[in-house]
Amino acid sequence: MVASDELRLTELAQLAGCAGKAGPDTVAMVLRLLAEARVGAAGEPGDLLVGLDEPDDAAVYALSDEQALVVTVDFFAPLVDDPYSYGAISAANALSDVYAMGGEVALALNISGFPTELPEETVSQILRGGADKVVEAGGVIAGGHTIIDAEPKYGLCVIGFVHPDRVLRKSGAEVGDAVYLTKPLGTGLITTAAKFEEAEAEHLQTAIETMCALNRGAAKLARDCRAHSLTDVTGFGMLGHANEIAQASDVGLRLEAVSIPLLPGALEYAYRGILTGGGQRNRRYLDGRVEISSTVSEELRHVLYDPQTSGGLLMTLDQARAPEFEAHALDEGVSVWRVGQVIAGAGVTVV
Repeated sequence: MVASDELRLTELAQLAGCAGKAGPDTVAMVLRLLAEARVGAAGEPGDLLVGLDEPDDAAVYALSDEQALVVTVDFFAPLVDDPYSYGAISAANALSDVYAMGGEVALALNISGFPTELPEETVSQILRGGADKVVEAGGVIAGGHTIIDAEPKYGLCVIGFVHPDRVLRKSGAEVGDAVYLTKPLGTGLITTAAKFEEAEAEHLQTAIETMCALNRGAAKLARDCRAHSLTDVTGFGMLGHANEIAQASDVGLRLEAVSIPLLPGALEYAYRGILTGGGQRNRRYLDGRVEISSTVSEELRHVLYDPQTSGGLLMTLDQARAPEFEAHALDEGVSVWRVGQVIAGAGVTVV
Protein backbone atom coordinates (compact mmCIF):
# COMPACT_ATOMS: atom_id res chain seq x y z
CA MET A 1 0.00 0.00 0.00
CA VAL A 2 1.12 3.61 -0.57
CA ALA A 3 0.89 6.51 1.83
CA SER A 4 -1.70 9.20 1.11
CA ASP A 5 0.97 11.75 0.13
CA GLU A 6 2.68 9.41 -2.33
CA LEU A 7 2.01 9.00 -6.03
CA ARG A 8 -0.90 6.64 -6.73
CA LEU A 9 -0.36 4.77 -9.99
CA THR A 10 -4.08 4.06 -10.36
CA GLU A 11 -4.79 7.80 -10.54
CA LEU A 12 -2.81 7.86 -13.79
CA ALA A 13 -4.92 5.11 -15.40
CA GLN A 14 -8.25 5.62 -17.14
CA LEU A 15 -8.90 1.90 -17.69
CA ALA A 16 -6.84 -0.37 -15.47
CA GLY A 17 -5.79 -3.99 -15.89
CA CYS A 18 -7.85 -6.24 -18.12
CA ALA A 19 -10.85 -3.95 -17.63
CA GLY A 20 -9.12 -1.86 -20.30
CA LYS A 21 -9.26 -4.71 -22.80
CA ALA A 22 -11.31 -3.97 -25.90
CA GLY A 23 -14.74 -5.57 -25.65
CA PRO A 24 -15.45 -8.92 -27.33
CA ASP A 25 -17.55 -7.21 -30.04
CA THR A 26 -14.62 -4.91 -30.93
CA VAL A 27 -12.18 -7.83 -30.98
CA ALA A 28 -14.52 -9.82 -33.23
CA MET A 29 -14.75 -6.90 -35.66
CA VAL A 30 -10.96 -6.50 -35.78
CA LEU A 31 -10.50 -10.22 -36.44
CA ARG A 32 -13.03 -10.06 -39.29
CA LEU A 33 -11.18 -7.13 -40.84
CA LEU A 34 -7.87 -8.97 -40.58
CA ALA A 35 -9.40 -12.06 -42.19
CA GLU A 36 -10.79 -9.95 -45.05
CA ALA A 37 -7.39 -8.33 -45.55
CA ARG A 38 -5.87 -11.77 -46.18
CA VAL A 39 -8.30 -12.59 -48.99
CA GLY A 40 -6.33 -13.02 -52.21
CA ALA A 41 -3.01 -13.29 -50.38
CA ALA A 42 -0.87 -16.39 -50.27
CA GLY A 43 -2.51 -17.39 -47.00
CA GLU A 44 -1.00 -18.54 -43.75
CA PRO A 45 2.01 -20.88 -43.86
CA GLY A 46 1.27 -24.50 -43.13
CA ASP A 47 3.46 -24.39 -40.02
CA LEU A 48 1.08 -21.95 -38.32
CA LEU A 49 -0.95 -24.25 -36.07
CA VAL A 50 -3.02 -21.57 -34.30
CA GLY A 51 -3.62 -18.16 -35.85
CA LEU A 52 -6.45 -15.94 -37.05
CA ASP A 53 -8.57 -18.68 -38.61
CA GLU A 54 -9.36 -20.10 -35.16
CA PRO A 55 -8.29 -17.37 -32.70
CA ASP A 56 -7.12 -18.60 -29.33
CA ASP A 57 -5.07 -17.31 -26.38
CA ALA A 58 -1.78 -17.27 -28.31
CA ALA A 59 -0.35 -18.01 -31.74
CA VAL A 60 1.37 -21.38 -32.21
CA TYR A 61 3.96 -22.01 -34.95
CA ALA A 62 5.50 -25.44 -35.57
CA LEU A 63 9.30 -25.54 -35.77
CA SER A 64 9.52 -29.31 -36.19
CA ASP A 65 7.55 -32.47 -35.53
CA GLU A 66 8.61 -32.20 -31.88
CA GLN A 67 8.53 -28.50 -31.08
CA ALA A 68 6.33 -25.47 -31.66
CA LEU A 69 6.58 -21.82 -30.63
CA VAL A 70 3.85 -20.23 -28.53
CA VAL A 71 3.82 -16.43 -28.97
CA THR A 72 1.67 -13.84 -27.20
CA VAL A 73 1.66 -10.21 -26.07
CA ASP A 74 -0.25 -8.45 -23.28
CA PHE A 75 0.05 -5.14 -21.43
CA PHE A 76 -2.16 -2.72 -19.51
CA ALA A 77 -2.31 0.35 -17.26
CA PRO A 78 -1.92 0.10 -13.47
CA LEU A 79 -4.71 -1.55 -11.50
CA VAL A 80 -2.89 -1.34 -8.14
CA ASP A 81 -0.73 1.39 -6.63
CA ASP A 82 2.24 -0.70 -5.52
CA PRO A 83 4.65 -0.64 -8.52
CA TYR A 84 6.23 -4.02 -7.83
CA SER A 85 2.83 -5.70 -7.59
CA TYR A 86 1.68 -3.96 -10.77
CA GLY A 87 4.68 -5.31 -12.68
CA ALA A 88 4.26 -8.80 -11.26
CA ILE A 89 0.53 -8.92 -12.02
CA SER A 90 0.98 -7.67 -15.57
CA ALA A 91 3.71 -10.23 -16.21
CA ALA A 92 1.72 -13.11 -14.70
CA ASN A 93 -1.22 -12.11 -16.90
CA ALA A 94 0.91 -12.15 -20.06
CA LEU A 95 2.63 -15.43 -19.17
CA SER A 96 -0.76 -17.05 -18.63
CA ASP A 97 -1.52 -17.10 -22.36
CA VAL A 98 1.36 -19.53 -22.89
CA TYR A 99 0.01 -21.76 -20.12
CA ALA A 100 -3.47 -21.55 -21.65
CA MET A 101 -2.07 -23.21 -24.78
CA GLY A 102 -0.43 -25.99 -22.78
CA GLY A 103 3.08 -24.55 -23.16
CA GLU A 104 6.04 -23.56 -21.00
CA VAL A 105 7.66 -20.11 -20.96
CA ALA A 106 11.10 -19.59 -22.53
CA LEU A 107 11.73 -15.86 -22.82
CA ALA A 108 9.99 -12.50 -22.74
CA LEU A 109 10.43 -8.92 -23.92
CA ASN A 110 9.27 -5.92 -21.89
CA ILE A 111 6.69 -3.61 -23.45
CA SER A 112 6.30 -0.37 -21.52
CA GLY A 113 5.28 3.25 -21.66
CA PHE A 114 5.95 5.64 -18.77
CA PRO A 115 5.40 9.36 -18.09
CA THR A 116 8.64 11.35 -17.92
CA GLU A 117 7.74 12.50 -14.40
CA LEU A 118 7.38 8.96 -13.05
CA PRO A 119 10.19 8.42 -10.51
CA GLU A 120 13.00 6.11 -11.63
CA GLU A 121 12.52 3.97 -8.52
CA THR A 122 8.87 3.42 -9.45
CA VAL A 123 9.80 2.35 -12.97
CA SER A 124 12.53 0.11 -11.58
CA GLN A 125 10.09 -1.61 -9.22
CA ILE A 126 7.57 -2.22 -12.01
CA LEU A 127 10.22 -3.83 -14.19
CA ARG A 128 11.63 -5.84 -11.27
CA GLY A 129 8.16 -7.20 -10.46
CA GLY A 130 7.77 -8.37 -14.05
CA ALA A 131 11.28 -9.83 -14.25
CA ASP A 132 10.82 -11.82 -11.04
CA LYS A 133 7.68 -13.45 -12.45
CA VAL A 134 9.45 -14.40 -15.68
CA VAL A 135 12.25 -16.00 -13.66
CA GLU A 136 9.66 -17.84 -11.54
CA ALA A 137 8.18 -19.15 -14.80
CA GLY A 138 11.57 -20.53 -15.82
CA GLY A 139 12.17 -17.91 -18.49
CA VAL A 140 14.42 -14.90 -19.06
CA ILE A 141 13.87 -11.24 -19.94
CA ALA A 142 15.74 -10.78 -23.22
CA GLY A 143 15.10 -7.08 -23.90
CA GLY A 144 12.12 -4.94 -24.77
CA HIS A 145 10.91 -1.51 -25.84
CA THR A 146 9.88 1.56 -23.83
CA ILE A 147 8.15 4.74 -25.00
CA ILE A 148 7.12 7.96 -23.27
CA ASP A 149 3.41 7.88 -22.46
CA ALA A 150 1.16 10.07 -20.32
CA GLU A 151 -0.42 6.90 -18.86
CA PRO A 152 1.84 4.15 -17.48
CA LYS A 153 1.59 0.85 -19.32
CA TYR A 154 3.55 -2.36 -18.84
CA GLY A 155 3.44 -5.91 -20.12
CA LEU A 156 5.32 -8.59 -22.00
CA CYS A 157 5.73 -10.24 -25.34
CA VAL A 158 6.22 -13.89 -24.37
CA ILE A 159 7.63 -16.86 -26.26
CA GLY A 160 7.16 -20.41 -25.05
CA PHE A 161 7.34 -23.95 -26.37
CA VAL A 162 4.84 -26.79 -26.71
CA HIS A 163 4.77 -30.11 -28.54
CA PRO A 164 2.75 -29.64 -31.76
CA ASP A 165 0.53 -32.61 -30.89
CA ARG A 166 -0.15 -31.39 -27.34
CA VAL A 167 -1.44 -27.89 -27.97
CA LEU A 168 -4.46 -27.21 -25.76
CA ARG A 169 -7.17 -25.02 -27.30
CA LYS A 170 -10.62 -23.66 -26.55
CA SER A 171 -12.18 -25.91 -29.16
CA GLY A 172 -11.81 -29.40 -27.66
CA ALA A 173 -14.62 -29.56 -25.08
CA GLU A 174 -16.80 -32.69 -25.30
CA VAL A 175 -20.30 -33.35 -24.02
CA GLY A 176 -20.05 -34.89 -20.54
CA ASP A 177 -16.76 -33.17 -19.65
CA ALA A 178 -16.31 -31.74 -16.17
CA VAL A 179 -15.58 -27.99 -16.06
CA TYR A 180 -12.91 -26.64 -13.68
CA LEU A 181 -11.69 -23.18 -12.65
CA THR A 182 -8.38 -22.60 -10.86
CA LYS A 183 -8.72 -19.11 -9.33
CA PRO A 184 -11.58 -17.28 -7.59
CA LEU A 185 -13.35 -14.38 -9.31
CA GLY A 186 -13.72 -10.72 -8.44
CA THR A 187 -10.42 -8.94 -9.20
CA GLY A 188 -12.02 -6.23 -11.32
CA LEU A 189 -14.56 -5.24 -8.68
CA ILE A 190 -12.00 -5.27 -5.87
CA THR A 191 -9.33 -3.25 -7.67
CA THR A 192 -11.97 -0.75 -8.81
CA ALA A 193 -13.08 -0.38 -5.19
CA ALA A 194 -9.43 0.12 -4.21
CA LYS A 195 -8.97 2.84 -6.82
CA PHE A 196 -11.75 4.78 -5.13
CA GLU A 197 -10.25 3.95 -1.71
CA GLU A 198 -13.29 1.88 -0.74
CA ALA A 199 -11.68 -1.57 -0.56
CA GLU A 200 -10.67 -3.20 2.70
CA ALA A 201 -6.91 -3.77 2.88
CA GLU A 202 -7.22 -7.52 3.37
CA HIS A 203 -9.55 -7.86 0.38
CA LEU A 204 -7.10 -6.02 -1.87
CA GLN A 205 -4.12 -7.99 -0.58
CA THR A 206 -5.85 -11.31 -1.24
CA ALA A 207 -6.74 -10.17 -4.76
CA ILE A 208 -3.13 -9.09 -5.41
CA GLU A 209 -1.78 -12.43 -4.22
CA THR A 210 -4.25 -14.24 -6.48
CA MET A 211 -3.32 -12.13 -9.52
CA CYS A 212 0.42 -12.58 -8.89
CA ALA A 213 0.11 -16.38 -8.79
CA LEU A 214 1.27 -18.08 -11.99
CA ASN A 215 -0.94 -20.58 -13.80
CA ARG A 216 2.07 -22.83 -14.40
CA GLY A 217 1.08 -25.57 -11.96
CA ALA A 218 -2.53 -25.58 -13.13
CA ALA A 219 -1.39 -25.86 -16.76
CA LYS A 220 0.79 -28.86 -15.91
CA LEU A 221 -2.22 -30.52 -14.28
CA ALA A 222 -4.26 -29.85 -17.41
CA ARG A 223 -1.58 -31.45 -19.58
CA ASP A 224 -1.04 -34.44 -17.31
CA CYS A 225 -4.77 -35.18 -17.09
CA ARG A 226 -5.31 -34.61 -20.82
CA ALA A 227 -7.70 -31.69 -20.62
CA HIS A 228 -9.92 -31.45 -23.69
CA SER A 229 -10.10 -27.64 -23.75
CA LEU A 230 -8.29 -24.85 -21.95
CA THR A 231 -8.34 -21.05 -21.72
CA ASP A 232 -7.63 -18.41 -19.09
CA VAL A 233 -10.22 -16.09 -17.58
CA THR A 234 -9.30 -12.45 -18.21
CA GLY A 235 -10.96 -9.41 -19.73
CA PHE A 236 -14.14 -11.06 -21.04
CA GLY A 237 -14.99 -12.38 -17.58
CA MET A 238 -15.97 -15.88 -16.51
CA LEU A 239 -19.05 -15.93 -18.73
CA GLY A 240 -17.27 -14.50 -21.76
CA HIS A 241 -14.49 -17.05 -21.71
CA ALA A 242 -16.89 -19.90 -20.95
CA ASN A 243 -18.86 -18.80 -24.01
CA GLU A 244 -15.66 -18.89 -26.09
CA ILE A 245 -15.16 -22.56 -25.17
CA ALA A 246 -18.81 -23.33 -25.90
CA GLN A 247 -18.74 -21.57 -29.26
CA ALA A 248 -15.38 -22.97 -30.38
CA SER A 249 -16.34 -26.52 -29.35
CA ASP A 250 -19.96 -26.40 -30.61
CA VAL A 251 -21.29 -27.40 -27.18
CA GLY A 252 -23.00 -25.81 -24.19
CA LEU A 253 -21.56 -25.15 -20.74
CA ARG A 254 -23.76 -25.54 -17.67
CA LEU A 255 -22.26 -23.72 -14.68
CA GLU A 256 -23.37 -24.12 -11.07
CA ALA A 257 -23.49 -20.73 -9.34
CA VAL A 258 -22.92 -22.15 -5.83
CA SER A 259 -19.72 -23.90 -6.97
CA ILE A 260 -18.01 -20.84 -8.48
CA PRO A 261 -15.25 -19.51 -6.17
CA LEU A 262 -15.30 -15.81 -5.24
CA LEU A 263 -12.69 -13.52 -3.73
CA PRO A 264 -13.53 -12.04 -0.33
CA GLY A 265 -15.32 -8.73 -0.82
CA ALA A 266 -16.36 -9.22 -4.45
CA LEU A 267 -20.07 -9.62 -3.73
CA GLU A 268 -20.00 -6.79 -1.21
CA TYR A 269 -18.58 -4.28 -3.69
CA ALA A 270 -21.03 -5.40 -6.37
CA TYR A 271 -23.86 -4.86 -3.85
CA ARG A 272 -22.54 -1.36 -3.20
CA GLY A 273 -22.64 -0.57 -6.92
CA ILE A 274 -18.87 -0.51 -7.50
CA LEU A 275 -18.88 -1.91 -11.04
CA THR A 276 -16.58 -1.88 -14.07
CA GLY A 277 -17.18 -0.56 -17.58
CA GLY A 278 -15.68 -3.77 -18.92
CA GLY A 279 -18.26 -5.81 -17.05
CA GLN A 280 -21.07 -3.81 -18.65
CA ARG A 281 -19.53 -4.31 -22.12
CA ASN A 282 -19.31 -8.04 -21.48
CA ARG A 283 -22.94 -8.16 -20.37
CA ARG A 284 -24.17 -6.38 -23.51
CA TYR A 285 -22.13 -8.61 -25.83
CA LEU A 286 -23.25 -11.84 -24.17
CA ASP A 287 -26.93 -10.97 -24.27
CA GLY A 288 -28.61 -13.96 -25.93
CA ARG A 289 -25.53 -16.14 -25.51
CA VAL A 290 -25.86 -16.64 -21.75
CA GLU A 291 -28.88 -17.79 -19.77
CA ILE A 292 -28.84 -17.19 -16.01
CA SER A 293 -31.36 -18.67 -13.60
CA SER A 294 -33.60 -16.22 -11.76
CA THR A 295 -32.23 -17.68 -8.51
CA VAL A 296 -28.79 -16.15 -9.21
CA SER A 297 -28.45 -12.77 -7.46
CA GLU A 298 -27.70 -9.58 -9.35
CA GLU A 299 -24.50 -9.18 -7.32
CA LEU A 300 -23.23 -12.59 -8.44
CA ARG A 301 -24.13 -11.77 -12.03
CA HIS A 302 -21.88 -8.72 -11.81
CA VAL A 303 -19.02 -10.93 -10.61
CA LEU A 304 -19.57 -13.43 -13.44
CA TYR A 305 -19.37 -10.64 -16.05
CA ASP A 306 -16.51 -8.88 -14.24
CA PRO A 307 -13.25 -8.57 -16.24
CA GLN A 308 -10.55 -10.57 -14.51
CA THR A 309 -6.87 -9.67 -14.53
CA SER A 310 -4.45 -12.61 -14.35
CA GLY A 311 -7.39 -14.92 -13.69
CA GLY A 312 -7.32 -18.68 -13.42
CA LEU A 313 -7.49 -21.37 -16.05
CA LEU A 314 -10.88 -22.59 -17.22
CA MET A 315 -10.74 -26.14 -18.53
CA THR A 316 -12.81 -29.16 -19.44
CA LEU A 317 -11.72 -32.76 -19.11
CA ASP A 318 -13.15 -36.26 -19.27
CA GLN A 319 -15.38 -36.76 -16.23
CA ALA A 320 -13.73 -40.14 -15.63
CA ARG A 321 -10.45 -38.31 -15.01
CA ALA A 322 -11.96 -35.88 -12.49
CA PRO A 323 -10.94 -37.87 -9.36
CA GLU A 324 -7.38 -38.24 -10.64
CA PHE A 325 -7.25 -34.53 -11.52
CA GLU A 326 -8.48 -33.44 -8.11
CA ALA A 327 -6.09 -35.81 -6.31
CA HIS A 328 -3.11 -34.50 -8.30
CA ALA A 329 -4.21 -30.90 -7.64
CA LEU A 330 -4.27 -31.62 -3.90
CA ASP A 331 -0.83 -33.25 -4.04
CA GLU A 332 0.63 -30.32 -5.98
CA GLY A 333 -1.02 -27.62 -3.87
CA VAL A 334 -2.98 -26.23 -6.83
CA SER A 335 -6.45 -24.86 -6.09
CA VAL A 336 -9.20 -26.19 -8.38
CA TRP A 337 -12.97 -25.88 -8.27
CA ARG A 338 -15.38 -28.04 -10.24
CA VAL A 339 -17.89 -25.49 -11.51
CA GLY A 340 -20.03 -27.29 -14.06
CA GLN A 341 -20.40 -29.66 -16.96
CA VAL A 342 -20.30 -29.62 -20.75
CA ILE A 343 -23.71 -30.34 -22.26
CA ALA A 344 -25.22 -30.67 -25.73
CA GLY A 345 -26.45 -27.38 -27.13
CA ALA A 346 -24.92 -23.92 -27.32
CA GLY A 347 -23.94 -21.01 -25.12
CA VAL A 348 -23.64 -20.87 -21.35
CA THR A 349 -26.27 -21.62 -18.73
CA VAL A 350 -25.86 -20.66 -15.05
CA VAL A 351 -28.09 -22.38 -12.53
